Amino acid sequence: MYYKCLYSSPLGELSIIATDKGLRGIWFENQQHFERGITEKPIMTEHPVLRQAVSLLDDYFAGRTVDVSTLALDVPATPFQETVWQVLQEIPGGQTMTYGQIAKRLGMASGQAVGGAVGKNPVAILIPCHRVVGSKGQLTGYAAGLEKKIWLLTHESSMKKEDNTC
Repeated sequence: MYYKCLYSSPLGELSIIATDKGLRGIWFENQQHFERGITEKPIMTEHPVLRQAVSLLDDYFAGRTVDVSTLALDVPATPFQETVWQVLQEIPGGQTMTYGQIAKRLGMASGQAVGGAVGKNPVAILIPCHRVVGSKGQLTGYAAGLEKKIWLLTHESSMKKEDNTC
């Protein structure tokens, strides 16, 4: 059974879906791959996992650092995708990594497979695939659109500056 709530973010409506096991995904309305893998109509209701995801998003958009380590996930993934998504969670806010840097960290020669795993991440913002850039630091695809990726990176850069203020 799937549980769903909608979240009004500064970038538009987010769909948050959970199961009794954990968070299944967070998607921007009308993004590419919207609610991919959801096989039945979710119930619009309260749920502890949804409340936790909303709280984390509230903190993120308020400029506070978020720790998703206690957030249970129920995301179907290959072991490789899980490994890549773990690396994404280790990229500090306000910083980026290239697909190639992630591949090198994982002992791989090419970033193409990393790009495929990043592109299948169903947990927008909290598993920060927006922090991955091209080989020369250029902004590359983001399922919700590059304008949202730019906004998120800018938001995080301003958060980082505020954290370093005496």
